[in-house]
Amino acid sequence: MNQTRTFLLFALMAVAYLLWMAWEKDYAPAPAPTAPVAATSADAPAADHSVPGVAATAIPAIASGVPTSVAAGQLITISNDVLRLTIDTRGGSVVRADLLAYPAEPVTRKHPEQPPVRLLVDTPDKYFVAQSGLVSATGPAPDHRALFQSAQAHTELANGMPQVKVDLTWQQDGIKVTKTYTLKRGQYVVGLDQRIDNTGSTPWQGSAYEQLQRAPRQEHTSWLQNMTDPSAASFFGAGWYSPEDHFQSLKFDKFQEDALQQSFAGGWAAMLQHYFFAAWIPPAQQKATYSTDVVNAGGDHPTYLIRAVSPALTVAPGQSQTTGARLYIGPKLVSTLDSVAPGLALATNYGVFTVIAQPMHALLSWLEKVSGNWGVAIILLVLIIKGLTWKLTAAQYRSSAKMRKLQPRVASLKERFGDDKQKMQMAMMELYKKEKVNPMTGCLPVLITIPIFYGLYEVLRESVELRQAPFVGWIHDLSAPDPFFVLPAVYTLVMLGQQYLMPATGMDPTQAKMMKFMPLIFAVLFAFFPAGLCLYYVVNGMVSLGQQWYITHKVENAEAKAKA
Repeated sequence: MNQTRTFLLFALMAVAYLLWMAWEKDYAPAPAPTAPVAATSADAPAADHSVPGVAATAIPAIASGVPTSVAAGQLITISNDVLRLTIDTRGGSVVRADLLAYPAEPVTRKHPEQPPVRLLVDTPDKYFVAQSGLVSATGPAPDHRALFQSAQAHTELANGMPQVKVDLTWQQDGIKVTKTYTLKRGQYVVGLDQRIDNTGSTPWQGSAYEQLQRAPRQEHTSWLQNMTDPSAASFFGAGWYSPEDHFQSLKFDKFQEDALQQSFAGGWAAMLQHYFFAAWIPPAQQKATYSTDVVNAGGDHPTYLIRAVSPALTVAPGQSQTTGARLYIGPKLVSTLDSVAPGLALATNYGVFTVIAQPMHALLSWLEKVSGNWGVAIILLVLIIKGLTWKLTAAQYRSSAKMRKLQPRVASLKERFGDDKQKMQMAMMELYKKEKVNPMTGCLPVLITIPIFYGLYEVLRESVELRQAPFVGWIHDLSAPDPFFVLPAVYTLVMLGQQYLMPATGMDPTQAKMMKFMPLIFAVLFAFFPAGLCLYYVVNGMVSLGQQWYITHKVENAEAKAKA
């Protein structure tokens, strides 16, 4: 395989990968609508048969997926320096969450103030809330629709204070439940404690549960919007982690056919989207039951939920017991997530390229700390990779230069053998053997480049650190396409230079035509790629072009001296 064919292989694989993602996004078959879920506990915790009586508990589903009684509750705001939460006393659920360090749109001179990203939302079209509660078949229990009371309406983290708390209480028939939310300074982790006080005369038995419920993503109506929106191709759905099976994910259109129903300890359950996510993290030693479900499937406003249900809880008369969980609401910061919970960094969901993407992200992060700029870090990454593969690519370019010198002799072979391709190939192989040229030398560097390309593509698309990260002048966001197409245009010129130095040895007319269109094809593709990825390939192409030009002229000069 000569260099031209390996280049074509790389281009076709890149095009095929992008087309596959676009097809999966726009045309992947969705499951057929089913009848709306009625009294099947779709909006209640799944039955946990280890809990006495809970299997018989059936809380009617909320048909719309959005509680109709939200207005009856009181909205309480609690915030630290990075997170602002709105808690509804109707259910004690977190119905809004603002990420204060992440503006929704880029901050510019014209628009210096931008509202923060709102991850949790209680509007029907973008419904995404974090719910919790208790269930019991033998006594009263406040689920995520019960009305709590609170004396606090607005609580902020004061200067010098390490944390802030808010309490919500519920009481009925001798059972008092106190929900306490805790926010610590500089953290995206929300602590939740549910204290059960039994002042009655009979034991209370039941379970605690935590669940995330959200509406499906609003889809774009055209392929152009899908291509220009960096989040369109990102995973959107549920994810969970267990020590045995590690990270797994489930798209919303697979919720009914591949529903989750497992019990394990040391795990977590999340709803994932581009750059940000929310996850319930039960205590590590607690063997919780995890499940997924669809509320109002086939209806006008379906919602999808993933939940974790605790083992049995028993509170004797006159006693109290506290059950807790943690709620992460924030960015996909790979460097810090595993310190929150085992495997939480996998929520970045790099897919099959995780093995390549994670170390590449770690190296990029280190280079950014050294250089102070993500664009400079990408350039340094190119230089490191080129340094490691310099000898390998040098062998490729030497082979390419020698094959270029053989072009006149190959042309004469074509005239000699005409359309007899078999004899033509045999004659060419004999010529390569005589001149000690190995056409396979150009294959290995390209095969190494392909996984790097896809791994870096996932890093630049999914890394929240690169979101709205500026580089120079017109590039204000390395994770978004170049707004003025400067980098795609430069890469097109680089490709033309590489084509000039690239031998056309053994190329048939079809391949020759494809090669002429390759710069145009890549210019169009790179117009939709993240600017950071374009920057990587522009710098990589320029360094490669310089190396190729140097080696080509070195080989030509050496042959000229030998003839002299």
